[in-house]
Amino acid sequence: MTTTNATATKSNTYPSLRAAWIPLAALCLAFFVEMVDNTLLTIALPTIGRDLGSGTTALQWVTGAYSLTFGGLLLTAGSMADRLGRRRVLLVGLVAFGLISACVVLVSTAGELIALRAVLGLAAAAMAPITNSLVFRLFDDKALRMRAMTLMIVVGMSGFILGPLLGGTALAHVSWEWLLVVNAPIALIAFIGVRLGVPADRPEDLTDDALDLPGAVLSIAAIGLACYSLTSGVEHGWVSVVTIASVVGAVAAGFAFVRHERRTPAPMLDLGLFANGTVRGAAIAQVGTSIAMASVMFGLILHFQYAYGWSPVKAGLANLPLIVTMIAATPLSEWLAKQYGHRIACLVGAGFLAGSLAGLSWGVAHGYLAIAVCMVLMTIGLRTVMTICAVALVDAMPANRTSIGAALNDTAQEVGTSVGTAVVGTLIAVLVTTQLPAGTWSDALVASFFHGERITYAVLAVVVGLVAAGGALTLTDSHSTEEHPVEEEPALDQAVSTR
Repeated sequence: MTTTNATATKSNTYPSLRAAWIPLAALCLAFFVEMVDNTLLTIALPTIGRDLGSGTTALQWVTGAYSLTFGGLLLTAGSMADRLGRRRVLLVGLVAFGLISACVVLVSTAGELIALRAVLGLAAAAMAPITNSLVFRLFDDKALRMRAMTLMIVVGMSGFILGPLLGGTALAHVSWEWLLVVNAPIALIAFIGVRLGVPADRPEDLTDDALDLPGAVLSIAAIGLACYSLTSGVEHGWVSVVTIASVVGAVAAGFAFVRHERRTPAPMLDLGLFANGTVRGAAIAQVGTSIAMASVMFGLILHFQYAYGWSPVKAGLANLPLIVTMIAATPLSEWLAKQYGHRIACLVGAGFLAGSLAGLSWGVAHGYLAIAVCMVLMTIGLRTVMTICAVALVDAMPANRTSIGAALNDTAQEVGTSVGTAVVGTLIAVLVTTQLPAGTWSDALVASFFHGERITYAVLAVVVGLVAAGGALTLTDSHSTEEHPVEEEPALDQAVSTR
């Protein structure tokens, strides 16, 4: 075994978070740059729309193309990492992420930007599940695992939320292309930290199963066609041949994926894992959290800059309630889990998510204070559901499938992100306008936008509430918090020992 830290044990684990600060810092930075890129360009969408002459649906795909390829390939990347080595795949992903980001200086059209974002999502897919799984495997003690996972989630979600603030600040001084160029030096620093601080994989921790490439293609086709059908409905009509073909193709690809995964000897995603209520419920609930987050981030950026006429910097600062609450809500989330158990705590979190979206349906027409209150409530729900579900899902995986567990968690979130962005972009295009005008909006257009937002967030409140609560209902009654080991169910212990 090779390690750069003398405090690591022979099993490549560390006795404390402080002892593991080098790999933790490197992995957190890698996760941060991947998550911040989810939203970094969001604040620049109005600027990009004006510079490249893009409409609502094109801007939707600037955001959605990244989430689509990212979410579609997470499971494949997790499978590759469990076979080729987690650190090796992460290092390759960091190099690709930095180089592709630098290529934005060559972009001159919306189509080129969308293509670059899609390719960037491929590189990011090689990073996210591996950073999470490596953090999880740094520690044998489950209390340390949960603390490390909590740290990762806070860092990742801070990156997700800080994206608009950082982007808005940068836009006051540089062009929007630099928002991606900056990824290159950050990826380089993360590369150096991972290379020096994260021990290499041991052969016994990897699997030699074959890669399931057909499964990867089918999963991308199913998610991609489903999201494209929404855009096609706006551009070509809901009963057009293109739209109907997209819907049929998505359904067919989904059925083919399930059929293939059930029959292949080395599936990308073992569907039998979903027989475990913890895995199934955690994944479903994570979809709900990301639908809520993505829809609010996408919708409110347009709201602040177009309807309010705020600058990118001011619009970025408007997201501060999300950042502060993501950190401050930790004691409340832990108290809920300790007092009422995982199932009830997640149900409470789902209630916060649905309630905040319902509040936004009213608040978007009543000023920033009302919106900020709803943002705080939503973040409490996000913090509670995301932490509990992430740890529960990864901990439910066999020892040599931790990358797949982390990938499944991230895939669920990215599917939700794709759906949330697509739904908001589509509803705004249908209810308001498909072509965002340059300059200040007229009073009539602002009123129309508020009306569209009210309907959009009301619909999402119902959808998110049902999805998140439905997932939470299948979790266990465990009362563990980050200060206590996470107890595994007997059935899960047996499943792990037989894999």
